[in-house]
Order: sequence, then structure tokens, then C-alpha cells
Amino acid sequence: MMASVFLSRVIGLCREIVIAYAGGAEASVDAYQIAFVMPEILNHIVASGFLSVTFIPIFSRYLAEGRETEGWKVFSIILTGFGSLLLFLIVIGEWLTPELIGIIAPGIKDPVVKADAIHMTRIILPAQLFFFIGGMLTAVQFAKEKFAVPALAPLIYNAGIIAGGMLMFKKFGMAGFSWGVLAGSFIGNFALQVWGAKRVGMKFSLLFDFTHPDLKKYILLTLPLMLGLTMTFSTEFFLKYFGSFLPEGSIAVLNYSLRVMLLLVGFFGQAVGVASFPFMARLAAENKLTEMNRLLNGTLRYLALVIPFSVLFMVLRHEVILILFQRGRFDASATALTSNVLVFIMAGAFAFAAQTVVIRGFFAIQNTLFPAVYGTIAVILSLPLYYFGMQKTGPQGLALAISLAAIVQVLMLYTIWNKKSQNREYPRVQKFYIKIIALSTAMGLCLEWFRKTVLSGFDVLTLPGSFLVCLIIGTLFLALFIAAGHILGISEISDLLQRIRNKLFKKNQTGQANG
Repeated sequence: MMASVFLSRVIGLCREIVIAYAGGAEASVDAYQIAFVMPEILNHIVASGFLSVTFIPIFSRYLAEGRETEGWKVFSIILTGFGSLLLFLIVIGEWLTPELIGIIAPGIKDPVVKADAIHMTRIILPAQLFFFIGGMLTAVQFAKEKFAVPALAPLIYNAGIIAGGMLMFKKFGMAGFSWGVLAGSFIGNFALQVWGAKRVGMKFSLLFDFTHPDLKKYILLTLPLMLGLTMTFSTEFFLKYFGSFLPEGSIAVLNYSLRVMLLLVGFFGQAVGVASFPFMARLAAENKLTEMNRLLNGTLRYLALVIPFSVLFMVLRHEVILILFQRGRFDASATALTSNVLVFIMAGAFAFAAQTVVIRGFFAIQNTLFPAVYGTIAVILSLPLYYFGMQKTGPQGLALAISLAAIVQVLMLYTIWNKKSQNREYPRVQKFYIKIIALSTAMGLCLEWFRKTVLSGFDVLTLPGSFLVCLIIGTLFLALFIAAGHILGISEISDLLQRIRNKLFKKNQTGQANG
């Protein structure tokens, strides 16, 4: 699953590269990004992304008690009930799309851009039914400890978007990518998962039973997640809502920067969060909160390594964007604007990574209500940041607002968790983050000076020049990173390097033995 998460981020980045090539940083890409807002709202309403922490514990209990038939009955009840609700909302959404787009992106005044957004929204909306059904099918496979087929879903989905865009862009424009979304979700998240669920013994029948106690339990667990506003959902929504008031192409530029940042978060944060959750859940079930806090604190210390890598991306901002995106319709001016935005959005990368772990602490003790309530309040309080950021400096200000909102939210959430769980070791985590931030700042200033003075003669407006600068700066960064681990005694860096050495040494030994 960790490999799937990382590969999904990589293919997702390839998807953005293809979109940048085809549409650049133009209004048509803004319309394409706006088309995802309504589907994301529907996805949030039925809590498709939270099935692993709501449905799996219910289904797993039946498996543990040897009552699998009853488990499949509950599966059918939830899938029938919530699937019917989602289908009804999709039909309503298709009907009211023009009015809803006017509310979601009120800053879009160009009738062509608005018409494109409405058209593509209507194409993408039905995909949410495939996501929800696929989420249920994936959950039962997880409960049966089968991970291979679910791991393919995000890969096929992103591949579908890329294929749709490449095959249909000339005829349908950006709508070709929208058809790719629909096809990718059907194949990867629905059809393939039906096959995977049948392999683990799925038994489904249309079944409406609103009195079943586990349906009520599922609703109680899910309702806070349906009504609450999460950091990720609010970021995606506000980026497009406030971005609609900015010059054409701003939403596209913000989205490209966000995807680069989330690639780093996916590599460090999401994979670690998914991997650590079963252990936290087990420790919580055994009422071992001290050991659970030790695991959570250790995981957060590891995630602090996101910070120096974020600083590296800030230093190489222009080169990274040029290498990834500058081709086709994505020209030098788009590179300059996107690279400036990337600096500000990278500042919040560690907060997005840490949030994936901290919030799972609450989920592990089956508390979905507090994170939902807290998240909603935090999102509402962050609205002035988005507004003033947009007003003062445009896309850069909006990117900074996204980062500041994420940092404040995760700091407050972690502080509240520490009080609730009596986590007495959190001051060590805070001191460690201060140390890493200071180290990363010093490294960043050193690398920026080196780039602007020693490497000033390199032609960074060309692909070869940018590659060379990335290679030199990256090598210097790794040298400083390794030296810091030894000199400052940062065990997380030293342990990471030692594990890499052990794996390499083990492979060499195996190769010599085979020889």
C-alpha cells in the first residue's frame, strides 16, 4: 500500500505534467479544476475517504466473531442506503450544476470558462458513485487482509485521466481529461474492485433496513466526518473559490504547486499515516495510551524530515517547475509564476504530513466527532487568511494562506491531543521541530547563496541547465543533510542512513553469495 501511495503520487504528477502540456496555465485548466469541486463535495458528504476508519471496524468485528454472513448483510445495507442517497444527489447535482457553479466559483465572469466548468462537472459527477462503491469494496478486501487489488485503484484512475486527455484533447479539449476521470474511476475503483471483492467472498443484495443497529452505529461514526470540514477538503475548495477572483490561470498555477507539494507529503506523510494507524488502533484498543503516544511522537519526529526537503524545493523552485511542466502550452511566464507560488505552498508541507498522523490518533480511539468539530471551527477561523492573502498578493498570498492555515490547524490539534491523552513527551517533539526548522533555514540560506553566486553562470532557462543546477544543489544538500545528522546527533537522519546502508550491504552480500 505504501508503494501504491507513492506510485499514485508519481502518476498523479505525470497527470499534471500532461495537463500542463495540453492546457498550460490558461482559463480552460481553471475550468477543469473548478469541475472537481462539486464531485469533491459529494465525496465528502458520503465520507468515501473515511471508510477505512468507519466501516472496517464494524465488518472486522463480524469476521472475528465468526459471523461473516451477518457482516455481508450490514455491507449490503450500508452500500444500498448510502449508494441510493449518493445517486439521488448526483441526479440533483446534474440538474442544478449551472446554479451551483455560480456559488462555488463566483469570481468567474467569462461565460466560456463558466460553460466549460459546467460541462466538465456534469461529466465527472457520476464518478463519485464509482468511488463510493469502490471504497466499500476496498474496505472489505482490507478487512480480509487482501491489499493487491485495492492498491491498483489509484494507479488505474490516474492512468485513465492521462489516457483520456492524450486521446481526446484534440477533439474535446480539457473535457477529454474529464472523460478520463469517469473511465478511470469506473475501471480502477469499481469494475476491478468488484472482481477483487468477489475473490474474498463478497455477498451483496439490494437491502434497505433502516433499523439495523450497525447502520445506526455507522451513521453515528460517519456523520461528524460528513458534516465536518477537513484540512484537505477545505484547501481544495478555498483554492478554487478564492482563486476564481484572481486573474485567469491562477487556479491552474496554484493547483500545479499544490500537486508538487503533495508529492512530498505523500512520500513522507500519507504512507506513514496509513502504515502507523493499525498499530495505534491496536494500542488504543488495549488501553496503552502511553505506548500509543510514544509511537505517535516518534512518527511526528520522523515527519519533521519533510522540512529540509521542503526548503530544497524552495531553493530549486524555478528548476523544478521548468523540468516538470515547461513544455507545450506551459511557457516560461507560467514557470515563473508557478515557481513563485511554490515557495509559499511548500512552507506548509510538514503540516499536511503531520496532520495525517495526528488526526489518526483520534480515529484510533474511535473519536470522529472532535476532529470534525475542531476542523470545521479551524477552517472557519482561517477564512480571513485566505481573503487577505488573495487581496494582498494574489496567487502567492493565497498559497501562503493555505500553508499558514495548515500549520495553525495541526499545531492546535496536536496540543489538544496532548491534553486529552496526557502526552507528557510532546515538549521533546516541539524542541525537535524547532531544531529542524533552524537547521533547514540555515541550509536553505546557504544553498540559495550558492545557487545565486557560484552557479550564477548556468543557463537555468534551459532544461539541461536546470538539470545540472538540480544535480549540484541536490548533492550539496545531501552532504549538508548527512553532516547535520552526525554533528547534531539527529537520530532520525542517522537511523535513516543506517537503514539504507544495511539494505545496500545486505544486497551486496546476497549478490556475492550467489556469485
